[in-house]
Amino acid sequence: MKLSPQQLEPRLRRELLPVWVLTGDEPLQMEEGADAIRAAARQAGYTEREVHHVERGFDWNGLSASAGSLSLFGDRKLVEIRLRSGTPGDAGSRALRAWAENPPADTLLLLILPKVDKRTLSTAWMKALDRVGAVVQVWPVEGKALLAWIRTRMLAADLQPAPEAVRLLAERVEGNLLAAAQEIEKLRLLTGGGRVEAETVARAVADSARFDIFGLVDTALAGEAGRCVRILDGLRAEGVAPPLVLWAFVREIRSLAGISSRIAAGERLDPVLRAARVWDKRRPAVLHALHTHRGPRAWQRLLRLAARAERVIKGAEPGNPWDELVQLGLSLAGRPPLASHRRVS
Repeated sequence: MKLSPQQLEPRLRRELLPVWVLTGDEPLQMEEGADAIRAAARQAGYTEREVHHVERGFDWNGLSASAGSLSLFGDRKLVEIRLRSGTPGDAGSRALRAWAENPPADTLLLLILPKVDKRTLSTAWMKALDRVGAVVQVWPVEGKALLAWIRTRMLAADLQPAPEAVRLLAERVEGNLLAAAQEIEKLRLLTGGGRVEAETVARAVADSARFDIFGLVDTALAGEAGRCVRILDGLRAEGVAPPLVLWAFVREIRSLAGISSRIAAGERLDPVLRAARVWDKRRPAVLHALHTHRGPRAWQRLLRLAARAERVIKGAEPGNPWDELVQLGLSLAGRPPLASHRRVS
Protein backbone atom coordinates (compact mmCIF):
# COMPACT_ATOMS: atom_id res chain seq x y z
CA MET A 1 0.00 0.00 0.00
CA LYS A 2 1.08 3.58 -0.63
CA LEU A 3 1.18 5.94 2.34
CA SER A 4 2.01 9.59 2.85
CA PRO A 5 4.26 10.63 5.78
CA GLN A 6 1.15 11.95 7.57
CA GLN A 7 -0.50 8.53 7.32
CA LEU A 8 2.49 6.59 8.63
CA GLU A 9 2.09 6.91 12.40
CA PRO A 10 -1.69 6.26 12.42
CA ARG A 11 -1.02 3.14 10.35
CA LEU A 12 1.75 2.01 12.70
CA ARG A 13 -0.65 2.28 15.63
CA ARG A 14 -3.09 -0.04 13.87
CA GLU A 15 -0.74 -2.60 12.32
CA LEU A 16 2.96 -3.44 12.13
CA LEU A 17 3.46 -4.77 8.61
CA PRO A 18 6.39 -7.10 7.80
CA VAL A 19 7.88 -4.69 5.23
CA TRP A 20 8.25 -0.89 5.24
CA VAL A 21 9.76 1.12 2.39
CA LEU A 22 10.74 4.79 2.83
CA THR A 23 11.63 6.70 -0.31
CA GLY A 24 12.35 10.40 -0.80
CA ASP A 25 14.92 13.17 -0.56
CA GLU A 26 13.44 15.35 2.21
CA PRO A 27 15.77 14.65 5.19
CA LEU A 28 13.55 15.54 8.14
CA GLN A 29 10.50 13.54 7.04
CA MET A 30 12.71 10.59 6.04
CA GLU A 31 14.48 10.49 9.40
CA GLU A 32 11.32 11.00 11.44
CA GLY A 33 9.54 8.31 9.41
CA ALA A 34 12.35 5.84 10.03
CA ASP A 35 12.39 6.75 13.73
CA ALA A 36 8.63 6.11 13.96
CA ILE A 37 8.99 2.66 12.39
CA ARG A 38 11.91 1.78 14.67
CA ALA A 39 9.99 2.93 17.74
CA ALA A 40 6.92 0.89 16.79
CA ALA A 41 9.13 -2.13 16.19
CA ARG A 42 10.81 -1.79 19.60
CA GLN A 43 7.44 -1.46 21.30
CA ALA A 44 6.31 -4.67 19.58
CA GLY A 45 9.35 -6.54 20.86
CA TYR A 46 11.73 -6.21 17.90
CA THR A 47 14.66 -5.37 20.15
CA GLU A 48 17.48 -6.38 17.79
CA ARG A 49 18.42 -4.07 14.90
CA GLU A 50 20.65 -5.00 11.97
CA VAL A 51 21.75 -2.28 9.52
CA HIS A 52 23.06 -2.86 5.98
CA HIS A 53 24.46 -0.10 3.74
CA VAL A 54 24.19 -1.19 0.11
CA GLU A 55 27.22 -0.07 -1.88
CA ARG A 56 29.19 -1.51 -4.77
CA GLY A 57 29.94 -5.18 -4.12
CA PHE A 58 27.24 -5.64 -1.46
CA ASP A 59 26.52 -9.32 -0.81
CA TRP A 60 22.77 -9.79 -1.15
CA ASN A 61 23.18 -13.45 -0.23
CA GLY A 62 24.01 -12.21 3.25
CA LEU A 63 20.53 -10.75 3.46
CA SER A 64 19.01 -14.19 2.95
CA ALA A 65 21.30 -15.57 5.63
CA SER A 66 20.26 -12.77 7.98
CA ALA A 67 16.61 -13.53 7.37
CA GLY A 68 17.13 -17.17 8.22
CA SER A 69 19.29 -16.64 11.29
CA LEU A 70 17.83 -16.55 14.77
CA SER A 71 19.06 -14.34 17.58
CA LEU A 72 20.99 -16.11 20.33
CA PHE A 73 18.34 -14.93 22.77
CA GLY A 74 15.40 -15.44 20.44
CA ASP A 75 14.74 -11.70 20.06
CA ARG A 76 12.68 -10.31 17.23
CA LYS A 77 14.76 -8.42 14.71
CA LEU A 78 14.49 -5.30 12.54
CA VAL A 79 16.62 -5.53 9.39
CA GLU A 80 17.32 -2.07 7.98
CA ILE A 81 18.67 -1.72 4.44
CA ARG A 82 19.89 1.64 3.14
CA LEU A 83 20.25 2.06 -0.60
CA ARG A 84 22.38 4.94 -1.89
CA SER A 85 20.72 4.69 -5.31
CA GLY A 86 17.10 4.12 -6.18
CA THR A 87 17.65 0.60 -7.51
CA PRO A 88 19.12 -2.53 -5.88
CA GLY A 89 20.42 -4.09 -9.10
CA ASP A 90 19.61 -7.58 -10.39
CA ALA A 91 20.87 -9.47 -7.34
CA GLY A 92 19.12 -7.09 -4.97
CA SER A 93 15.88 -7.25 -6.93
CA ARG A 94 15.87 -11.04 -6.65
CA ALA A 95 16.69 -10.95 -2.94
CA LEU A 96 13.96 -8.42 -2.15
CA ARG A 97 11.36 -10.32 -4.18
CA ALA A 98 12.28 -13.53 -2.38
CA TRP A 99 11.94 -11.77 0.98
CA ALA A 100 8.51 -10.36 0.06
CA GLU A 101 7.25 -13.73 -1.20
CA ASN A 102 8.12 -15.40 2.09
CA PRO A 103 8.66 -12.82 4.87
CA PRO A 104 10.71 -14.43 7.65
CA ALA A 105 9.01 -14.87 10.99
CA ASP A 106 9.90 -12.46 13.80
CA THR A 107 11.78 -10.18 11.38
CA LEU A 108 10.77 -6.79 9.98
CA LEU A 109 12.33 -5.23 6.89
CA LEU A 110 12.87 -1.47 6.64
CA LEU A 111 14.16 -0.37 3.22
CA ILE A 112 15.33 3.25 2.94
CA LEU A 113 16.19 4.68 -0.47
CA PRO A 114 16.23 8.03 -2.30
CA LYS A 115 13.32 9.37 -4.30
CA VAL A 116 12.29 6.93 -7.02
CA ASP A 117 10.44 7.51 -10.27
CA LYS A 118 7.26 5.92 -11.56
CA ARG A 119 9.25 3.30 -13.47
CA THR A 120 10.93 2.06 -10.29
CA LEU A 121 7.59 1.92 -8.50
CA SER A 122 6.38 -0.36 -11.27
CA THR A 123 9.23 -2.87 -11.00
CA ALA A 124 8.50 -6.42 -9.87
CA TRP A 125 10.57 -6.13 -6.69
CA MET A 126 8.88 -2.91 -5.59
CA LYS A 127 5.42 -4.29 -6.34
CA ALA A 128 6.26 -7.41 -4.34
CA LEU A 129 7.27 -5.31 -1.32
CA ASP A 130 4.18 -3.14 -1.73
CA ARG A 131 1.88 -6.17 -1.66
CA VAL A 132 3.04 -7.33 1.76
CA GLY A 133 3.97 -4.00 3.30
CA ALA A 134 3.76 -0.23 2.88
CA VAL A 135 5.62 2.20 0.65
CA VAL A 136 5.91 5.67 2.18
CA GLN A 137 6.70 8.30 -0.45
CA VAL A 138 8.19 11.49 0.95
CA TRP A 139 7.72 14.60 -1.16
CA PRO A 140 8.87 18.20 -0.61
CA VAL A 141 6.31 20.24 1.33
CA GLU A 142 5.49 23.46 -0.53
CA GLY A 143 2.87 26.20 -0.81
CA LYS A 144 -0.25 25.77 1.31
CA ALA A 145 0.94 22.37 2.44
CA LEU A 146 4.03 24.00 3.97
CA LEU A 147 1.85 26.50 5.86
CA ALA A 148 -0.27 23.65 7.21
CA TRP A 149 2.85 21.64 8.15
CA ILE A 150 4.38 24.57 10.05
CA ARG A 151 1.12 25.35 11.88
CA THR A 152 0.67 21.70 12.90
CA ARG A 153 4.27 21.52 14.10
CA MET A 154 3.90 24.72 16.13
CA LEU A 155 0.69 23.50 17.75
CA ALA A 156 2.44 20.26 18.70
CA ALA A 157 5.13 22.41 20.40
CA ASP A 158 2.44 24.13 22.54
CA LEU A 159 2.62 27.28 20.40
CA GLN A 160 -0.47 29.13 19.20
CA PRO A 161 0.70 30.88 16.03
CA ALA A 162 -1.03 33.79 14.37
CA PRO A 163 -1.55 33.22 10.61
CA GLU A 164 0.98 35.98 9.88
CA ALA A 165 3.55 34.23 12.07
CA VAL A 166 3.13 31.00 10.11
CA ARG A 167 3.49 32.79 6.78
CA LEU A 168 6.59 34.70 7.91
CA LEU A 169 8.28 31.53 9.17
CA ALA A 170 7.48 29.76 5.88
CA GLU A 171 9.09 32.61 3.96
CA ARG A 172 12.22 32.59 6.12
CA VAL A 173 12.91 28.83 5.92
CA GLU A 174 12.22 28.61 2.16
CA GLY A 175 10.82 25.08 2.28
CA ASN A 176 13.61 23.61 4.42
CA LEU A 177 11.68 21.51 6.93
CA LEU A 178 14.74 20.84 9.07
CA ALA A 179 15.33 24.57 9.42
CA ALA A 180 11.63 25.10 10.17
CA ALA A 181 11.67 22.45 12.91
CA GLN A 182 14.75 24.05 14.45
CA GLU A 183 13.20 27.53 14.40
CA ILE A 184 10.00 26.20 15.98
CA GLU A 185 12.01 24.58 18.77
CA LYS A 186 13.82 27.85 19.28
CA LEU A 187 10.50 29.72 19.50
CA ARG A 188 9.28 27.21 22.08
CA LEU A 189 12.35 27.82 24.23
CA LEU A 190 12.16 31.59 23.84
CA THR A 191 8.45 31.94 24.57
CA GLY A 192 7.75 28.95 26.80
CA GLY A 193 4.63 28.25 24.73
CA GLY A 194 1.46 30.21 24.04
CA ARG A 195 0.59 32.84 21.47
CA VAL A 196 3.19 33.63 18.79
CA GLU A 197 2.83 36.75 16.66
CA ALA A 198 4.70 37.65 13.49
CA GLU A 199 6.83 40.12 15.45
CA THR A 200 8.10 37.32 17.68
CA VAL A 201 9.07 35.24 14.65
CA ALA A 202 10.82 38.22 13.06
CA ARG A 203 12.91 38.86 16.18
CA ALA A 204 13.83 35.20 16.71
CA VAL A 205 14.50 34.10 13.13
CA ALA A 206 16.22 37.28 11.97
CA ASP A 207 18.32 37.78 15.12
CA SER A 208 21.82 38.45 13.80
CA ALA A 209 23.29 37.14 17.04
CA ARG A 210 22.43 33.61 15.99
CA PHE A 211 25.50 33.53 13.73
CA ASP A 212 27.73 34.19 16.74
CA ILE A 213 25.82 31.52 18.61
CA PHE A 214 26.47 28.95 15.90
CA GLY A 215 30.13 29.94 16.00
CA LEU A 216 30.01 29.36 19.77
CA VAL A 217 28.72 25.82 19.27
CA ASP A 218 31.40 24.93 16.71
CA THR A 219 34.07 26.39 19.03
CA ALA A 220 32.87 24.12 21.85
CA LEU A 221 32.77 21.08 19.55
CA ALA A 222 36.37 21.78 18.52
CA GLY A 223 37.44 21.75 22.18
CA GLU A 224 38.42 25.44 22.29
CA ALA A 225 37.32 25.97 25.89
CA GLY A 226 38.86 29.40 26.48
CA ARG A 227 37.40 30.88 23.31
CA CYS A 228 34.05 29.32 24.15
CA VAL A 229 33.98 31.20 27.47
CA ARG A 230 34.98 34.47 25.78
CA ILE A 231 32.16 34.14 23.23
CA LEU A 232 29.65 33.42 25.99
CA ASP A 233 30.79 36.51 27.88
CA GLY A 234 30.42 38.56 24.69
CA LEU A 235 26.92 37.24 24.02
CA ARG A 236 25.88 38.09 27.57
CA ALA A 237 27.29 41.60 27.22
CA GLU A 238 25.30 42.05 24.00
CA GLY A 239 22.10 41.16 25.81
CA VAL A 240 21.46 37.88 23.98
CA ALA A 241 18.70 35.85 25.67
CA PRO A 242 20.01 32.73 27.50
CA PRO A 243 17.25 30.49 26.02
CA LEU A 244 18.58 31.25 22.54
CA VAL A 245 22.08 30.11 23.50
CA LEU A 246 20.70 26.99 25.18
CA TRP A 247 18.62 26.18 22.08
CA ALA A 248 21.78 26.16 19.94
CA PHE A 249 23.63 23.93 22.40
CA VAL A 250 20.73 21.48 22.78
CA ARG A 251 20.13 21.25 19.04
CA GLU A 252 23.74 20.21 18.45
CA ILE A 253 23.94 17.84 21.43
CA ARG A 254 20.78 16.03 20.33
CA SER A 255 22.09 15.70 16.80
CA LEU A 256 25.42 14.29 17.98
CA ALA A 257 23.67 11.99 20.46
CA GLY A 258 21.79 10.50 17.53
CA ILE A 259 24.97 10.18 15.46
CA SER A 260 26.76 8.50 18.38
CA SER A 261 23.91 6.02 18.88
CA ARG A 262 23.89 5.05 15.21
CA ILE A 263 27.65 4.54 15.18
CA ALA A 264 27.41 2.47 18.37
CA ALA A 265 24.77 0.35 16.62
CA GLY A 266 27.30 -0.54 13.93
CA GLU A 267 26.54 2.00 11.19
CA ARG A 268 29.42 3.44 9.19
CA LEU A 269 30.61 6.93 10.05
CA ASP A 270 30.51 8.57 6.62
CA PRO A 271 26.90 7.64 5.74
CA VAL A 272 25.74 8.68 9.22
CA LEU A 273 27.42 12.10 8.91
CA ARG A 274 25.93 12.58 5.44
CA ALA A 275 22.45 11.71 6.70
CA ALA A 276 22.89 14.19 9.55
CA ARG A 277 23.91 16.87 7.04
CA VAL A 278 27.35 17.47 8.57
CA TRP A 279 29.05 19.55 5.90
CA ASP A 280 32.78 19.25 5.17
CA LYS A 281 33.54 22.58 6.85
CA ARG A 282 32.09 21.38 10.18
CA ARG A 283 33.35 17.82 9.97
CA PRO A 284 36.63 18.32 11.94
CA ALA A 285 34.80 19.92 14.88
CA VAL A 286 32.12 17.22 14.88
CA LEU A 287 34.70 14.42 14.73
CA HIS A 288 36.62 16.03 17.58
CA ALA A 289 33.47 16.12 19.70
CA LEU A 290 32.60 12.49 18.90
CA HIS A 291 36.13 11.49 19.91
CA THR A 292 35.93 13.52 23.13
CA HIS A 293 32.51 12.19 24.15
CA ARG A 294 32.57 8.50 23.29
CA GLY A 295 29.29 6.63 23.24
CA PRO A 296 25.62 7.53 23.81
CA ARG A 297 26.00 7.73 27.62
CA ALA A 298 28.38 10.67 27.34
CA TRP A 299 25.89 12.58 25.21
CA GLN A 300 23.04 11.74 27.60
CA ARG A 301 25.11 13.31 30.37
CA LEU A 302 25.38 16.50 28.34
CA LEU A 303 21.64 16.49 27.78
CA ARG A 304 21.13 16.24 31.55
CA LEU A 305 23.38 19.28 32.02
CA ALA A 306 21.31 21.10 29.40
CA ALA A 307 18.11 20.14 31.21
CA ARG A 308 19.47 21.64 34.42
CA ALA A 309 20.42 24.82 32.56
CA GLU A 310 16.87 25.05 31.21
CA ARG A 311 15.40 24.70 34.72
CA VAL A 312 17.70 27.45 36.01
CA ILE A 313 16.82 29.72 33.09
CA LYS A 314 13.11 29.19 33.80
CA GLY A 315 13.58 29.83 37.52
CA ALA A 316 12.63 26.29 38.50
CA GLU A 317 16.02 25.81 40.22
CA PRO A 318 18.34 28.32 41.91
CA GLY A 319 21.38 29.46 40.01
CA ASN A 320 22.62 31.86 37.37
CA PRO A 321 21.67 31.08 33.75
CA TRP A 322 24.97 32.25 32.31
CA ASP A 323 26.98 30.20 34.82
CA GLU A 324 25.03 27.14 33.69
CA LEU A 325 25.68 27.94 30.03
CA VAL A 326 29.40 28.29 30.75
CA GLN A 327 29.34 24.92 32.50
CA LEU A 328 27.53 23.36 29.52
CA GLY A 329 29.88 24.93 26.98
CA LEU A 330 32.98 23.79 28.85
CA SER A 331 31.59 20.29 29.27
CA LEU A 332 30.84 20.11 25.54
CA ALA A 333 34.40 21.26 24.89
CA GLY A 334 35.62 18.38 27.06
CA ARG A 335 37.01 20.58 29.84
CA PRO A 336 36.12 21.06 33.53
CA PRO A 337 34.79 24.50 34.57
CA LEU A 338 37.48 27.15 34.68
CA ALA A 339 38.12 28.05 38.31
CA SER A 340 39.26 31.51 37.24
CA HIS A 341 36.07 32.27 35.34
CA ARG A 342 34.21 35.04 37.13
CA ARG A 343 30.77 34.28 38.45
CA VAL A 344 28.43 36.57 36.53
CA SER A 345 25.46 38.05 38.30
